[in-house]
Amino acid sequence: MRQAAVAVEQPLLRQEEAAAAHHLKVRHREVHPAELVANGESFQEVYLIVYLYAKRAERSSRFLVDYGQSRKYLLFSQATTTFSRMAGISSILDNDFYKFTMQFAVVKLFPKAKARYQFINRGKHSYPDGFADRLRERINEMSALRLTKGEKLFFASRCPYIDPVYFDFLQGYRYDPEEVRIQQIGGELEIHIEGYWYRTILWEVPIMSMICELYYELTDQKRISDEEVVSIVKDKITKYDALNITIADFGTRRRHSYDVHDLVIKTLQGHPSKTFIGTSNVHFAMKYETRPIGTHAHEWFMFHAAKYGYKMANLLGLEHWSEVYRGDLGIALSDTYTTEVFFKQFDKKLTKLFDGVRHDSGDAIEFANKTIQHYVSKGIDPLSKTIIFSDGLDYDKVAHIVNFCKGKIGHSFGIGTDFTNDVGLPRMNIVLKMTEAFPDEGEWTPVIKLSDEPFKHTGDDEEITLAKHVLNIH
Repeated sequence: MRQAAVAVEQPLLRQEEAAAAHHLKVRHREVHPAELVANGESFQEVYLIVYLYAKRAERSSRFLVDYGQSRKYLLFSQATTTFSRMAGISSILDNDFYKFTMQFAVVKLFPKAKARYQFINRGKHSYPDGFADRLRERINEMSALRLTKGEKLFFASRCPYIDPVYFDFLQGYRYDPEEVRIQQIGGELEIHIEGYWYRTILWEVPIMSMICELYYELTDQKRISDEEVVSIVKDKITKYDALNITIADFGTRRRHSYDVHDLVIKTLQGHPSKTFIGTSNVHFAMKYETRPIGTHAHEWFMFHAAKYGYKMANLLGLEHWSEVYRGDLGIALSDTYTTEVFFKQFDKKLTKLFDGVRHDSGDAIEFANKTIQHYVSKGIDPLSKTIIFSDGLDYDKVAHIVNFCKGKIGHSFGIGTDFTNDVGLPRMNIVLKMTEAFPDEGEWTPVIKLSDEPFKHTGDDEEITLAKHVLNIH
């Protein structure tokens, strides 16, 4: 497999300057960028990549381009260089997998639906002057992102259960910054998103990750060194090895920064064990040749409540999911309207069809007990099913859960900020949630989430009260 290290000799401040640089250095010889085109990648795509990365570089940056016939996409390696970035998104795939899987389902089933989202500053963080302006610049830059042919090939090859037409759609998708309104009053930050659901669904994760990275950058908070980050990750994965479990990275939204996230995935993927099985981040799954992992999020069921009512939200949400994916991506999220309500609506057909459930709030052991009891009541061996635990996990919590679940039910773990934001600084506590939905036919309807932890309820107070009444939650 032939590889060439492409060195961009100086920062390129504008795309026109990138296009005007007729030659790049490849293994100490000058070549035209057309020679860097790998199996169909266009000249413009090569320059877009150079532009998006190099325009933020304070020093020279390196990109590793793989020309192998078996892999027709571009890999960008920071392993051989010090590459300085500012907070921003450089790939359309730098997002969580479940955002794309939900987008496909929305395009297929609800193409006329609209949605509104709102930023919630749970941690009461105070944002420095000018923060909103800097964030707006980063969001505006995202309009230049597009799915390259290489990214399309990778994504399609990993997801044969998604219709090819979706990847054509995604290749033509462009972020529209006008869908995002940002306002800053003193240290308070307000963000509102509105538009067609199939479009706005991709904003949440990259905006949250940019907020975190930009916050640490503008408040001049210094993290530990790269070497210390790597050492911490190695220590954690070694301890997880001893538990004989599988784990995935779920840490995109509230990561410290892209660079830390990159170090984490590189370290996990390079670790000599089978404990690490993939990441929710599609960009890093591609970069490090691992598995993109995820199914759906709370907003899937929140929209169904707006369209069909609270009593039908879980049932129809799962029915529609199975209609689109036909048995693939079979982990059901359980806590949009509390676990008690979920299991009442998780009938025998769905219980058999779905591979397992995801725990995202409330007491993990109590949830595991309820899940085991539910499977037994349906005549299903709990060991044939899996619980994915993903609620604010660290090693101690995981070890406690494993100790209970071992020999009783299948279990796996999604680790978030304990991997991607364990850098010696306080972690951010922020969310960006759907607040209203406009179904295909109807009107703007408030949407809420009733977590298994009451302080995690989100949405309008009156609507929360109404939902509790309808669902008989006391």
